[in-house]
Amino acid sequence: MTSVTNFVVAAEGETLPLEGEPSILLPPMYDVVWSLVVFIVIFLLFWKFVLPKFQEVLAEREDRIKGGIERAQVAQAEAKAALEKNNAELAEARAEAAEIREAARERGKEIEAQARANAEVEAARILEAGEKQLQASREQVVSELRNEMGQNSINLAERLLGTELSDSTRRSNTIDDFLAELDHVSTRK
Repeated sequence: MTSVTNFVVAAEGETLPLEGEPSILLPPMYDVVWSLVVFIVIFLLFWKFVLPKFQEVLAEREDRIKGGIERAQVAQAEAKAALEKNNAELAEARAEAAEIREAARERGKEIEAQARANAEVEAARILEAGEKQLQASREQVVSELRNEMGQNSINLAERLLGTELSDSTRRSNTIDDFLAELDHVSTRK
């Protein structure tokens, strides 16, 4: 009911009790002015001292970030160059290894061919030595057979003739004649 009475009182032209007093929403003018002065002073101090330091820190941070990115790019480029260099060296090493393997194969073939040639020469030498030994053995056997056959022919001739062939010259001539006839007969076959 009090609000109705207030409304009625105000309607008759009277002023309300708090109407002349300062508003709750608007501060008094002197507060606005002094607040504005303090704000401007703080703003100027902030503008003069704090903001440059803040910008300096931001610029430094930006430079560090850019520098870090640039260093990272440089490091990446160096790593890429090193990788390419390593790949080139690896390819070169593989090519060199292939050349070494090929040279080793060629050398192995040369060694094998040389060993074969040496073996063939050695085999030929052994065969020649064997043939010489065989020829010497044959000549020895033929010589022994001639002597034996000569002795047998002398014994046979003595029996047939009934006399002893004592003369060594005659004996030798008879043996030589007999052996010559045997050689002649063997060559005809």
